[in-house]
Amino acid sequence: MDHAAVLALFDRDMREGARPDGPDALVERTGGIVRQVSSAHGWNGVVWSDLDEAGADRAIAEQIAHFSRLDREFEWKLYGHDLPVDLGRRLRDAGFTAEPEETLMVGEVAGLTLDAATPDGIRILPVTDRAGVDLVADVHEKAFGTDGTRWRHQLLAQLTAAPDTVVAVVALAGDTPVSAARMELVPGARFAGLWGGGTVEGWRGRGIYRALVAHRARAAAARGYRYLQVDAMSTSRPILERLGFEPLTTTTPYVYTP
Repeated sequence: MDHAAVLALFDRDMREGARPDGPDALVERTGGIVRQVSSAHGWNGVVWSDLDEAGADRAIAEQIAHFSRLDREFEWKLYGHDLPVDLGRRLRDAGFTAEPEETLMVGEVAGLTLDAATPDGIRILPVTDRAGVDLVADVHEKAFGTDGTRWRHQLLAQLTAAPDTVVAVVALAGDTPVSAARMELVPGARFAGLWGGGTVEGWRGRGIYRALVAHRARAAAARGYRYLQVDAMSTSRPILERLGFEPLTTTTPYVYTP
């Protein structure tokens, strides 16, 4: 894989050319910034910036003012190759809080290992309705220790208004949800995004996460997507590398609360 070429393509397709991730979201482009504005339950934030040292602080202040008027917490999604090189420091100085760094990993679908078997005693079910969404939210809360309200609202809205833009799955041990994940499908893009993969403690290390990645990768291949993209935590990076994903850069969420 030509890392520089694929990263440039990712920036054009998924960041500079971002599309709304739900029916209640709007993508706006202003002054070298691409941002998404959504409801209080959706994702609000900056997905792309084209800034220099002279204008960076002003652009940051403008985004703070904009989302503060809306009374929205928002995220500035900073990638390791974004300019200026001290943009992270500027965000912290402006009042943002950095969350743990992740690794942007990309795999060419045709080259991925997709034969990962579903572990014994586990069944993978597609999520298509409110009951399934509740199972995903339950896994999210147990796996990550955070409130699943936003996930529940966003996923249900997508499945209701634009079901072709998302694939969600839940892994069950008997009737107990133990892992869940989703895949975002952007019409016209060459990348499908893997998000929200999490396994409840006590069920980790059994190959469930790997099986859910392979399941979604096969679905992406069937829909004609060339690449899969993941923002990987340190725990999932080794699994993704064994499946054929390659690290391209880092990504760090910077969060601002008005």
